[in-house]
Amino acid sequence: MTNPEWRPTACILCECNCGVEVQLGGPGGRELLRVRGDKRHPASRGYACEKPHRLNFYQNGARLRSPLRRRPDGTFEQVSWDTAIREVAARLASVRDAHGGESIFYYGGGGQGNHLPGAYATATRRLLGSRYKSSALAQEKTGEFWIADRMLGAQTRGDFEHCEVALFLGKNPWHSHSIPRARVTLKELARDPARALIVIDPRRTETAAMADLHLQVKPGGDAWLLTAMLAIIAREDLVDHAFLDARARGQDEVLAALREVPIAEYCARAGVDEALARAAARRIATAGSVASFEDLGVQMSRHSTLVSYLHRLLWLLTGNYGKPGTQYTPTTLVPFATGASGHRSPVAQAPIISGLVPCNMICEEILTDHPKRYRAMIVEAANPAHSLADSQRMREALRALDTVVVIDVAMSETARLADYVLPAATQFEKAEATFFNFEFPDNYFHLRRRLLTPPDGPLPEAEIHARLCEALGGFDDGDLAPLRAAAAQGLEAYGMTFMQRVLGDARLRGLAAVILYRTLGPTLPEGLAEGAVLLGLAFRCAMQHGEALARAGFGGPPPIAALSLFRAILESPSGVVFARGEWSDVRPGTRDGTIQLALPDMLAELRKLAEPTPEREPAFPFILAAGERRSFTANTIVRDPAWRKKDPEGALRVNPEDAARLGLIAGGRARVTTRRGSAVVTVELSDTMQPGHISLPNGLGTRDPEDAAAALGGVAPNELTAVEDRDPFAGTPWHKYVPARIEALA
Repeated sequence: MTNPEWRPTACILCECNCGVEVQLGGPGGRELLRVRGDKRHPASRGYACEKPHRLNFYQNGARLRSPLRRRPDGTFEQVSWDTAIREVAARLASVRDAHGGESIFYYGGGGQGNHLPGAYATATRRLLGSRYKSSALAQEKTGEFWIADRMLGAQTRGDFEHCEVALFLGKNPWHSHSIPRARVTLKELARDPARALIVIDPRRTETAAMADLHLQVKPGGDAWLLTAMLAIIAREDLVDHAFLDARARGQDEVLAALREVPIAEYCARAGVDEALARAAARRIATAGSVASFEDLGVQMSRHSTLVSYLHRLLWLLTGNYGKPGTQYTPTTLVPFATGASGHRSPVAQAPIISGLVPCNMICEEILTDHPKRYRAMIVEAANPAHSLADSQRMREALRALDTVVVIDVAMSETARLADYVLPAATQFEKAEATFFNFEFPDNYFHLRRRLLTPPDGPLPEAEIHARLCEALGGFDDGDLAPLRAAAAQGLEAYGMTFMQRVLGDARLRGLAAVILYRTLGPTLPEGLAEGAVLLGLAFRCAMQHGEALARAGFGGPPPIAALSLFRAILESPSGVVFARGEWSDVRPGTRDGTIQLALPDMLAELRKLAEPTPEREPAFPFILAAGERRSFTANTIVRDPAWRKKDPEGALRVNPEDAARLGLIAGGRARVTTRRGSAVVTVELSDTMQPGHISLPNGLGTRDPEDAAAALGGVAPNELTAVEDRDPFAGTPWHKYVPARIEALA
C-alpha cells in the first residue's frame, strides 16, 4: 500500500505559523499521522520544531458537536443551529436596544494562525454597534505598540539572519520562536566567531546558555540594566551621531538625561556585574548591525512600557535601524498593530491602544455599577476565564453579564460560563490564515486549504457570522443577487460590482466580509470559501503598498494588482510572496518623518528609577514567573496533556539552594501562595533559576466537556495573579513578577 499524499498546511502553535505537510490516515482518514516541514513555504523553507508533531492532539481532542443553551438550573442543553442563531441574535439585539451597542464587548478574534474569524466578526459587531474589544495582544504587546507608534510611527522587527549582534530581551526563541527558522538561526549565530548573541533574562534559558553574553538580571530589574547600558553608551560617546542628526529628533535631551545616571548603582540594583553590562553595551554600540527582540519576559513585568522605550533607545542611539541586519518595518497584509491611542474605555477610562481594551481592566468595566458598563460579551477562539489575570474575578465578571456567547472548538472554562456555546470547525476543517506577516524584504501570505470536512455539528466561524448577520437583518437576497450574478461572470466582473455595490454603499460596507463569503465564497476552489474575505483585504493592501506589491509581481492600478494578488493567494497552497521591500523604504511613519527620541512621560518615568525600591513583602520572598515556555507547552488550544512528553504536570522550577533551605525535593509536592491564591505543585530543581526566582508553565486548561471538575495538565497560573498588578501606562499584566512564597508538603 502506498503512503498517503503529503498535503500542505501550517503549524498553529506559535506566531511563526511555519509551513508543514501532513499525511492523513486512521479512522475515517481524520488523523494527522505524520508531519514534516514544507520546503516550498517561502519563510520557513522546510523548518519545523517539535510542536507541529503534536497537532493531532488539537485536531482530535475533545470537541463540541452541537450548539448549547444554558438552562435556568445552569446545565446545558443541545439546540439546533436555527434555534441558536435566532436566539443569540435576539439576545444581543435586545442588549443593544436597551443599553447601546457599545455595551456588547468582543474578546478574541482568532488564536495563533486562526485570524480570519476576526475579519468576519467585524460584520456582526457592526450590526450590533459593538465598539469595544480586546484580545491576548492586550496583555502582551500594547505597551510596545504604543511606544513604537510614538517613536517611529510603525512597528518594527529584527533581521536576525543577517545581523552581526542579536539581542534577546526577556525572550527565549529556542522555545517561543517568533523569528524565522529560530533554532537554525540561533545555532548559526552561536557558532560564528564574528557574530555575537546577547541575552537579557533572569533565567539561564536554552537561548541564554548559547549566548556570548548572558546578563542574568534580577526579576523585574530590566529597566535599571537598560538604563545603565544606555548611560554607558552616552558617557563613552558610542552614539551614532551621523544617523541621529539625519533621522532623529530629541537626542540632546535624551543623552543629557542618560549622562546623569549612576551606572554602578543601577547595575547593582539590576543584579548584573558592571563589567558585563559595559561589555554588552560596547558590543552593541560598535557592531556593524544589531537585531533585537523583546518579548513577554519584560512585557509582562515591572516597568514594561518604560522597558519598551529603553529598548528602542538602545538600538536607535546606535544607528541600528533601516539597514541590513537591523530593525525594519514589514509590509503587512493587515496592519493590525497600529499602536495608536487616544480613546478610553467607558468605565475605567483605561487607554485603548491599537483598538484594544487592557485585559486587566475588563472585570472593572463589567463589575462597576456604571451606566456604560459592558452588559454582554462575545468570546471567539479565546478563553479569558483561563488565560487572563485573576481567573476568580474573571469568572465573577462573566457571571454578571446579561448575555455571554462563546464560539469555540472545545468546551473551555469560559464556555462553561456562557449562555450559548456555538461549536466551531477546527483550523484544519476550513480555509484559514495568519496576519502575522513580518518578513523582510520578501513578505509572504499563506492561505491554508481545508484538510478535512467538519464533522456534523461544528461550522466555520465565517458561516456562523454570516447567519448571525442574516438573523440581524443586515442584508437580504436583493442585496446579494447582483454580486452572485457578477461572480458567475468571473473575478474581474465581481471585483467591479463589489466596489460599486458594497464598498460604495455605507449600509453594506461594514458587512463586506460576510457578503464576500456568501457571494464569492461558493465560487472559489473546493476548501477555500472562507478565504473570500481576502479579496477585500487585497484591495486595501494594493492601495496602501502598491510599490512593494509591484516588486513582488503584482503591479498595475490597485484593482488589477489586488485581483492578481488574490488569484495568487488562491493558487499557492504553500504560500506566496506578496510584497518585496527595500531597505531604502524603511523610514519612520511619524508625522514629520523623523524618529522621536524624547518622550516626556517616558523620560519622567526613567528619572523615577532613582527613587528607592520598595522593600519586598516578607510574607512573599519569591518572585514567580507565571507562564514559562518549555519544550511541550504552547497555548491552551492543545488541551490534552498526553501531548506533553516531558513535564506533564507543569512543575514549579526552584533553585536548588532555595529548595535545600525549604526542605523541597525533586518530584515532591509544595504549595505556592500569592496574594491572590494558592496551588499545589510538583517541584523541579533547576539551576537555570537564580535564588529567589521560581517559574510555572501554563496549565492546559479543562479538557473533558462532560466533567467540569476535570482540570488536567498542570496549574492554571491565573488562579494566582491579580488584575491590579499591571503596567501604569498600557495596563499589561505583571505575570512575570508575582510575589509568592513556597511551603513543602509531605
